[in-house]
Amino acid sequence: MIRTTSVGILLGMILTASPFSWAEEKLQFNRDIRPILSNACFHCHGPDEKERKGGLRFDLEAAAFKPAKSGNPAIIKGNAKESELTYRIFLSEDDEEHMPPLDSGKSITQEQKETLRQWIDQGAEYQGHWAFIAPKRPEVPAHAKAKHPVDAFLNTRLQAEGLEMKNEADKETLLRRASLDLTGLPPTIQEMDAFAKDSTTDAYEKALDRLLASPHFGERMALEWLDLARYADSNGFQSDGSRDMWLWREWLIGAYNRNLPFDQFTIEQLAGDMLPDATEDQIVATGFNRNHRLNGEGGRIVEEWFVETVIDRVETTGTTWLALTMTCARCHDHKYDPISQKEFFEFFAFFNSNDESGVLAANGKNGFNTMPFIKVASTEHKKKQAELEVKLKEAEKAAQSAQKADMSAAFEKWLAAEREAQANNKDKPVWISLSGESVKSRGGATFKKQPDGSWLPGGKNPVHDVYEIESTLAPGAFAGILLECLPDARIPNKSLGRYSNGNFVLTRVEAEIRPSKGKPVPVKLTRRLADYSQKGWDISFVNNGNRKNGWAVNGPTRRKLIKAMFLADSPIKVSKDGKLVVRFFHETLNQHNMGRFRLSFTADKGASLDGKPGLPSEISSLVVKAENALKPAEKAKLEKHFKTTAPNPASQANNEVAQAKKALENFKNSLPSTMVMKEKALPKDAFILNRGEYDQPTEKVGRNLPAVLPSLPEGEPVNRLGLARWLVSGEHPLTARVWVNRTWERLFGFGIVKTSENFGSQAEWPMHPELLDWLAVEFAKPTVLPKVAGKPSKPWDMKGMIKFLMMS
Repeated sequence: MIRTTSVGILLGMILTASPFSWAEEKLQFNRDIRPILSNACFHCHGPDEKERKGGLRFDLEAAAFKPAKSGNPAIIKGNAKESELTYRIFLSEDDEEHMPPLDSGKSITQEQKETLRQWIDQGAEYQGHWAFIAPKRPEVPAHAKAKHPVDAFLNTRLQAEGLEMKNEADKETLLRRASLDLTGLPPTIQEMDAFAKDSTTDAYEKALDRLLASPHFGERMALEWLDLARYADSNGFQSDGSRDMWLWREWLIGAYNRNLPFDQFTIEQLAGDMLPDATEDQIVATGFNRNHRLNGEGGRIVEEWFVETVIDRVETTGTTWLALTMTCARCHDHKYDPISQKEFFEFFAFFNSNDESGVLAANGKNGFNTMPFIKVASTEHKKKQAELEVKLKEAEKAAQSAQKADMSAAFEKWLAAEREAQANNKDKPVWISLSGESVKSRGGATFKKQPDGSWLPGGKNPVHDVYEIESTLAPGAFAGILLECLPDARIPNKSLGRYSNGNFVLTRVEAEIRPSKGKPVPVKLTRRLADYSQKGWDISFVNNGNRKNGWAVNGPTRRKLIKAMFLADSPIKVSKDGKLVVRFFHETLNQHNMGRFRLSFTADKGASLDGKPGLPSEISSLVVKAENALKPAEKAKLEKHFKTTAPNPASQANNEVAQAKKALENFKNSLPSTMVMKEKALPKDAFILNRGEYDQPTEKVGRNLPAVLPSLPEGEPVNRLGLARWLVSGEHPLTARVWVNRTWERLFGFGIVKTSENFGSQAEWPMHPELLDWLAVEFAKPTVLPKVAGKPSKPWDMKGMIKFLMMS
């Protein structure tokens, strides 16, 4: 990292030095031969039994020297001249026995043919594929110019190739590289100056520690992992509706910043929900395997997309931790790697029992997450929830006291008030149309007043519009508003809303009284009633604190007048020259804004949708009677109405309880959520699927691992948790190599294995296999990794290994 020429470029120079710069060495099967056979021969003479020709197989030593169907052995050790392989590859291309066949699309260069001939003459020694053999820690070469193990490996190799390292980079260049690599941000002028002035021997190490401690470190490191996890905040497919997965992303950034060891990093993401007494944090981590697409299209087949979801997890896990193209074994045995179709579906069985449908939930198109998911409360959320719970307890206590209290005085007061109201309002309508009002749109729509006093919107239909109505009010009281929605031929679908299907969704309604002097008085509209609501979109959803739902009216099919009223807790006094301001918010669905509407107000706290006075007729007739004219039974009827229906201390206290419960419920519903994994109580059966098709199950299979890889550690459960622990057991041949290689690629431009996504038979040979293995073992079982923030490095220490490489 501290050289002027990057280590990646130097390794590239090593690789592109003459092909046989090691000509004095004996050819190695993995380095020199396997790539040729894999590219040109394995398709017909490899792992896939169904595609195998002539009974000949070159990927396994035990099969390579057997006679083919022709009776001739393809390879005779030490005798290329008599080997059928060399005979066939050197034939003229137009010869029907030439290998590979001309119509196969495969070819072998003259140089590769000579390499195969030389290898056979040298004894045709086979090796197991290097990536499937557990790495062993090689000795660090002794080199006079190298104090760092990485430099020792590289200098020794460079010296053998006749190359050498260039001088160290200047401090300005060095800090710029380190800062961009570790945080994605250039250093500030102040940081540059401080580093330039620091003449201590550990100045660079202190700079690295500062960068590793930066919150931007986790953000930078998360970028590649987000890609591996196929992270997205939308569900994909045609509708591509939004969803919330950012809590998992925040977990990921936090895991890097707090230096969660890679073994725990792995276990929590693949099986955090299955850990004993799993924490909320560990369950959130399993969102790694919920970042897949979710199909919400009409006509989808649920079982098909469940299978596709599970296969997605097999592919993602195989790529991320194993760097294997496991998806190639979905329909048939892998053509290049020793992974059969049966082994693919045995691996599939580990992920087959998540408690999910595999498709988008019914309300998923509206931005809701699909089960299973977890709601997560931050510290501030928990504080707010505690406050709401205290208010609920206080309201319940007050309600209990109110139920026990004597309500005689309250009854007499109510009866007198009702008598006065009826005398004063005998001939007044309950709902009064607004007059002289103005209507405006925050989103740029226009409004035109109709002869019946309604308003028709036109022009632009914004994504989320807010209608604001302002009107003068006569002195008196204000108790609520009546909204009438009218169908109109000028509205889409001749219906009620401005969306293309004629629908609208009303999310919130606000009202306030503006006195001629002083601050506006907000009106709490808590009582919401409508004469019609679309199923699943009830009027009660208005003002419920969740902007993902609201009141809808079935615009595509219903083209009738619809009424809704929004009443206050208690009437608000309106002074002279007071004004009413009402706002309608459409925040739930794009362009679902209200169409033609008319607005009225009332001073009657008991108003109804049909415009009748608030009291039932049989109660109203008793209220107007003089006190001495009331019979005992009639008085009892009034008292019963007062206790059960009319506002009274007990009912108001109960309303306070209901409102406190609703506030708590709405708050909990508003908490952010993220999709997670949740294992079913009983495993779901898994089958080999013919050609990988969901509806063609064949042989039933259990959970198992590819035979070419180690078995589960003894005592581990045969489930996702056991699988996760298997990956980071320290004995796995791939996991540590894959992570180290990707980290090298991130820091130096390309990996020690250039095909960082594929460590199978089609992989490129490592540029420096000894260095790769040494780093892999050191990562899992550190001996010389540096301290990070003053603390010794742990096994699987990501910051420790990154710092170690940066100091090379």
